[in-house]
Amino acid sequence: NILDGGIKEVLGIAPIAVPLAEEKLEKRCYKLVKKAVSAKHSRRGIKEVVKALRKKEKGVLIIAGNVTPIDVITHVPILAEENDVPYIYVKSKADLGTAGNSKRPTSCMFVLTPKDGADYAELFNKVKKQILKATPSWD
Repeated sequence: NILDGGIKEVLGIAPIAVPLAEEKLEKRCYKLVKKAVSAKHSRRGIKEVVKALRKKEKGVLIIAGNVTPIDVITHVPILAEENDVPYIYVKSKADLGTAGNSKRPTSCMFVLTPKDGADYAELFNKVKKQILKATPSWD
């Protein structure tokens, strides 16, 4: 992995940030978030994301890897796994916030499964497939 060694520490990425998106997938995730926000098919922030997961909403979850303190988001991947929602970490909460059309950094974004005819459906499926491929299997 390109982020092995000391680079993760320099960027402030938490040790639990697995799977961490590669450069290309990270850019696609930001693009997906941008399109989903403009279509109003997203949930922003821990509180909204947890509520959506508890309501059994489906989609993909994108979590920032540099959230401090890390305890704030440690329960979110567990909820996602329980509800069979694929998730991935990206390097920067500031970039995630910017992609979500916000001036503030965002710790996590939940992109809902697109409705029929949504303009981001193809990108959603491509990103979801790549996230599932990057996710380690614990079976």
